[in-house]
Amino acid sequence: MPFTKLQFRPGINREVTSYSNEGGWFDSEKIRFKAGFPEKIGGWTRKAPYSFLGICRSIHSFVSLSGTQLIGVGTTYKFYIEEGGYFYDITPIRLTTAAGDPTFSAVSSSSTLTVTETDHGAAKGDFVTFSGAVSLGGNITADVLNQEYQIDEIVDNDNYTISARAANTSIASITVDGQLTPSLVTADGSDTGNGGGSVVAAYQINSGLGVVVTGTGWGAGTWGRSTWGSGTTLTNVNQLRVYSQDNFGEDLIFNPRAGGIYYWDTGSSIYGTDRAVALSSLAGADPGTPTKANQVLVSDVDRHIILFGCDPSNNLGTIDPLLIRFSDQESLTTWDPTTQNTAGDLRVGTGSEIICAVETRQQILVFTDASVHAMQYLGPPFTFGINQLSENTTIMGPNAAVSVDDNVFWMGSRDFYVYNGQVSKLPCSVLSYVFNDFNYNQNEKVASASNSAFSEIWWFYPSSSSSEIDRYVVYNYQQNIWYYGTLTRTAWQDRGLQAYPVAAGTDGYLYLQENGQNDGSTNPSTAITSYIESSQIDIGDGDRFVFINSMIPDVTFDSSVSSTPTLNFTLETRNYPGGAYLQTDTGAVTQSATTPVEQFTNQVFVRLRGRSFALKVESNTTDVQWRLGSPRIDARQDGRR
Repeated sequence: MPFTKLQFRPGINREVTSYSNEGGWFDSEKIRFKAGFPEKIGGWTRKAPYSFLGICRSIHSFVSLSGTQLIGVGTTYKFYIEEGGYFYDITPIRLTTAAGDPTFSAVSSSSTLTVTETDHGAAKGDFVTFSGAVSLGGNITADVLNQEYQIDEIVDNDNYTISARAANTSIASITVDGQLTPSLVTADGSDTGNGGGSVVAAYQINSGLGVVVTGTGWGAGTWGRSTWGSGTTLTNVNQLRVYSQDNFGEDLIFNPRAGGIYYWDTGSSIYGTDRAVALSSLAGADPGTPTKANQVLVSDVDRHIILFGCDPSNNLGTIDPLLIRFSDQESLTTWDPTTQNTAGDLRVGTGSEIICAVETRQQILVFTDASVHAMQYLGPPFTFGINQLSENTTIMGPNAAVSVDDNVFWMGSRDFYVYNGQVSKLPCSVLSYVFNDFNYNQNEKVASASNSAFSEIWWFYPSSSSSEIDRYVVYNYQQNIWYYGTLTRTAWQDRGLQAYPVAAGTDGYLYLQENGQNDGSTNPSTAITSYIESSQIDIGDGDRFVFINSMIPDVTFDSSVSSTPTLNFTLETRNYPGGAYLQTDTGAVTQSATTPVEQFTNQVFVRLRGRSFALKVESNTTDVQWRLGSPRIDARQDGRR
């Protein structure tokens, strides 16, 4: 019997059974399709040798007038500017106290210090920098006290605790994999002072949470922030910390969701010393300049700063979740509308809150929890107009939508959508696979990404067994196919100013994606395990057995760095189509044969028999890049049983 060429439909299909999907692919891990054929995805390397604190859910690249490439990095704890591999802390200061207001107390044989500050307004995890303190008398010296600290616990509205650490050790130098690893200092019996009357505390803006808090009743939020048994409302302090950011020329504007709006002047700032400041604090700012918002965006064409879900000028500090406000054109400080400027506001008419806004070439799409709207620049006297495009449309969270030219793709609560002049659902061949194993309690963590070099839209999401992002699903809009895998990425920005896409992991590092062929999250780098597995194939109606005795592989290793690239070809036979069909479960497999295939392997020989068979191709060695073609097998009919 002549060899049979195996040609499969591109994309993964999990909407039918493996047996029903004959001629297609059924399972995958870290692969993509190019011209209809599967290949391993590119690797990743660390962009910088240093890590940042917290979990990053916002990345934005921009360039200063001097040509310096900068990246804004918003995390659960801080806001950084990355430049040249270093992370500069520009987190705004919320409060600077009067001299002598904070005092310290220590307990002998303990590294825990209690700080007393009336109405400190801090939350667990916040950062505070002390200056002007004197020694407590023993091991807790002035140099130990006069540093930046992260607050360990909130005792009450007037007291909190920190852990004393060795003198002159900056937070940045003790950050490992996004966590602090300080060398602690223990107080002795001589540490009876309070730090003196010249102590000043500079409190950074409140940190946010790394998890989604559901509900607003008792127990939601940070322990000790209110009276016992009382409920809490969701604020920027006790909800998932998500930043939005955009550059205003060479400068940066950013906003923690439900928090303040901040401005960082690139031209006048000295990295590491000048922090971002509240937009409303700038010289000449209108009295009605907004102080809180859910998202900030700078329109590219007309250069207005636009805030979505913000406080109105007559009720500053209280967010109207459906209100949109925009500044005067080319202005940071003019927000109160007059006949002489283009500042103004709009209010969305449907839904209960604005979830996010995404800018395209022609307009801005505004998503509420129940509808989609188009916002367009009209010019004076109205400046902007807004109209509804769709209702009863959902979106997973503030980072779940991404634009590609004039198209916008997003993940809804049970569907995928696209806007390309009209809103429509995307047919998805892995829909059930994704949404039947999804942690809906952490839906706001969904991160969308454009990988334009491969015409891909990625969504990173948490599976039902995980509280953090651990999986991804990809839509290839050029080939109109889907595939998926496992990877932890909490934020992503496509290539453009950077040569490669930049992404953030939960380990506190930024990564250059599609760079190399290995997993660069370790040193030395490790192999990326990638595989693709076909659905079952039979002869005739599946009533006859097939005998396979040889296979001619068809694979290329053209981009591999390894001098001896290898991957494994596995043929699996089954007698019945039932049973689970996952890479880790071979319950229904009766026979299998795995053969290493190298660059010049011409033919491999096996002896397998069954009613149906499937092909799996897998690589798990470093420096290997592969693309599968159309392998052939010698399969012969072997009678009934």
